[in-house]
Amino acid sequence: MAEQKAMGKITEIKGPVIDARFEKGSMPKVNDALRIEREGEKDLVLEVAQHLGDDVVRAIAMDSTDGLSRGTQVLNTGEPIT
Repeated sequence: MAEQKAMGKITEIKGPVIDARFEKGSMPKVNDALRIEREGEKDLVLEVAQHLGDDVVRAIAMDSTDGLSRGTQVLNTGEPIT
């Protein structure tokens, strides 16, 4: 059975810096890769840089964040960027 990956939601976008809130107990670790699926484009990969508290992480996008909005789902891969 495949392991369920944790999902979060974007709470803030500042250029390439994205804050995302995850459910209690499912916080990604620092340096974990996060993925945002975008329709008609390749997935956007982010790297967790910091835990901010209140189940929020700060991540750095590896590509443009144009078109993203608050509330967009973020998948925690549970692994570093490869």
